[in-house]
Amino acid sequence: MPKSIEERSLELRGQDGVNPGGTKQGSTIQGSTIQGSTTEGSTTEGRSGDKQRLLAADEPPAFMEAGRTGRSNFVIVVDHASRRIPRRLGDLGLPESELQRHIAWDIGALGVAQRVAAALDAPFVAQNYSRLVIDCNRDPGVASSIPTVSESTEIPGNIGLSEAAMRARRAEIFDPYHAHVQALLDERAAAGRPTILVAQHSMTNVYKGERRQMHAAILYNRDRRFAGLVLDELRRETGLIIADNEPYFVSDETDYTIPRHGEARGLPHVEIEIRQDLVTEEAGQVEWAERISRALQRAERALLGELR
Repeated sequence: MPKSIEERSLELRGQDGVNPGGTKQGSTIQGSTIQGSTTEGSTTEGRSGDKQRLLAADEPPAFMEAGRTGRSNFVIVVDHASRRIPRRLGDLGLPESELQRHIAWDIGALGVAQRVAAALDAPFVAQNYSRLVIDCNRDPGVASSIPTVSESTEIPGNIGLSEAAMRARRAEIFDPYHAHVQALLDERAAAGRPTILVAQHSMTNVYKGERRQMHAAILYNRDRRFAGLVLDELRRETGLIIADNEPYFVSDETDYTIPRHGEARGLPHVEIEIRQDLVTEEAGQVEWAERISRALQRAERALLGELR
């Protein structure tokens, strides 16, 4: 059974991404990349009351983008692509071993999404900072937006933050990412271009000691029209267990990207979770990118056929 909203909000969903020792900043598999800028004038205030920008001038901006002029109907986004922490925040009081886990990012998701975007000739936007700094798939008004505990790990650097410190994380990381996604979708709408929104995620294979048997999951909220088609396509492959709206489900209370950019606009959309142990290595990312690309294309054809 799907977990309750309260249970789900405790777990930061785990995918792959840009990391201090991993993917080179700005690199893509195909197409040019644009770096996102931070919000002008934002400052962060530490517990001592000192004020300065959260991100230094030489640090990566809030998001990376590729393929903006791609011909596809698809737009691919990755909310938890990176485990990077702004230098000003140090390591948030965590050892490196914790920052490599799913609590910090969605392991494997970036590599999969880049390859899917390249295969489909689709625009691609990914967040450049860890979900532990601020979760870009949470409404900033909910407690899990800047978690003090993730799974069973306390996040010392997120405890006792001032309002100014929290505002700075939103202004320099959350807002620029979502403003860019909004601008991209606005641009496509103004040009009369159809859009199908795909949010790529990955999930931990073991959560609180419980091993997950599904290989992937398809998530949605009120609108199942496209997600159901993708689910049907993935389930055609023998030997795969593809879950339907579990172990997570999309909701207004615990999600942001699909409700705000997909449902609110009436766009067909789907959120895809892949078990992280299947996409930790490049070979798995290639395999799943090919699988998802096929499923998306077939589901697109089915959707267009239904709309005619």
